[in-house]
Amino acid sequence: MTADPSTPVVMPPGFRWGVSTSAYQIEGAVAADGRGTSTWDTFCAEPGRVLNGDTGAVACDHYHRYADDVALMRDLGVDTYRFSLAWPRIQPDGTGPGNAAGLDFYDRLIDTLLGAGIQPAPTLYHWDTPQPLEDAGGWLSRDITDRFAEYAAILGARFADRVPLWITINEPVVLTLMGYSLGAHAPGKQLLFDALPVAHHQLLAHGRAVQALRAAGAQQIGIASNHAPTWPASDSAEDKEAAGLYGNLINWMFADPIILGSYPTGLEAAMPGPVADDLAVISTPLDFFGINHYAPVSVGVATGNPDTAATDGVLLPPGLPFEPRTLTGYPTTDFGWPVVPDAFGEILRTFKDRYGDRLPPIYITENGCAINDGPVNGVVDDQRRIAYLDGYLRSLRSAIDDGIDVRGYFQWSLLDNFEWAAGYSQRFGLVHVDFETQVRTPKASYHWLRDVIAAQSRR
Repeated sequence: MTADPSTPVVMPPGFRWGVSTSAYQIEGAVAADGRGTSTWDTFCAEPGRVLNGDTGAVACDHYHRYADDVALMRDLGVDTYRFSLAWPRIQPDGTGPGNAAGLDFYDRLIDTLLGAGIQPAPTLYHWDTPQPLEDAGGWLSRDITDRFAEYAAILGARFADRVPLWITINEPVVLTLMGYSLGAHAPGKQLLFDALPVAHHQLLAHGRAVQALRAAGAQQIGIASNHAPTWPASDSAEDKEAAGLYGNLINWMFADPIILGSYPTGLEAAMPGPVADDLAVISTPLDFFGINHYAPVSVGVATGNPDTAATDGVLLPPGLPFEPRTLTGYPTTDFGWPVVPDAFGEILRTFKDRYGDRLPPIYITENGCAINDGPVNGVVDDQRRIAYLDGYLRSLRSAIDDGIDVRGYFQWSLLDNFEWAAGYSQRFGLVHVDFETQVRTPKASYHWLRDVIAAQSRR
């Protein structure tokens, strides 16, 4: 796809423009105002878990600097801010009444956003489980779905009158794969396929949260789920079969139950509990389906070669029937992810082909790239991020022109932040953050996207 960053892509009337963040990645203040310990606090404290021993203890200090960050969003011109609510800040032990100081913080944030003309779009859960719940079994335990429903009810009762857009869970595939199957994220368990109950319990918690939020008067509710085309590494039958299995596990296990009320063939038998009854809850109708997309994945049959068997830099253990392969022939981000704008449109068209009229409206709840350019004479000239965003937005516009009902685009991310196991080594922000001084410097991409959004508003 040919991109021309100098000519802004224009989206349809009413299209929402936003940015996304998450609590543990930007808030800091991990011991402030009664916040409890999260699994990520625990994980970061374990030697060797996070690059350079980095933690989210301070991160971007958004807890204290949120007003400045809202001002950056206002100047950018976005109309929506997708952020996450820190479960340990609301319920330090993962149960019981809401922590007043934590709820008050989000009251202040929401009111500041509304005062700036920005609609809040909170995500209930972005991987920061209260540690006491993890100690009681975490997402391997069905009991956590009760706790999550109670948590959702607290949030709905407090904020539903001011929040027009709700997201239940962020990327359940990542917590399942990286947190419980491979051990590269909190809580650091290496259960391989025995992690499948984590997927089911997150989906069930999602469904129960939708019901709790609706009971509290919330209107627009969805999920933010990571999806990408899964391409066979070759035309061989073995590689095609491996890619199909991987695609079922990574993509359709987390979408079919919500949209169709069923698991992909062969997966339902691996799930715990009264699956049929649970699926009726999981498939509680949504107002939108949020798609996070970054890059396609090349997959082949397992070779046993550790040099090829890696996902996001995490070596896969032996014995799996598939393995992701390095996708060659494309430019890459500084995180090593391939830049393939056409794959964005492909996954959106695949959703439409797979689900037809049952597909709710779509929001792009995350899309962006790690480009690690720093300030030179006070300027961050991140032209590669501009090229990335331009290409992906044009692919998105092409999908919309083909009849895909996409209502908005939330860029990841407003700020450089704590990038999970990669610590502070990767910068996804439109705004550069000096993590020692907390000075914010809008990048060239920030100014470019501001012009794109302004061009939209003039039409």
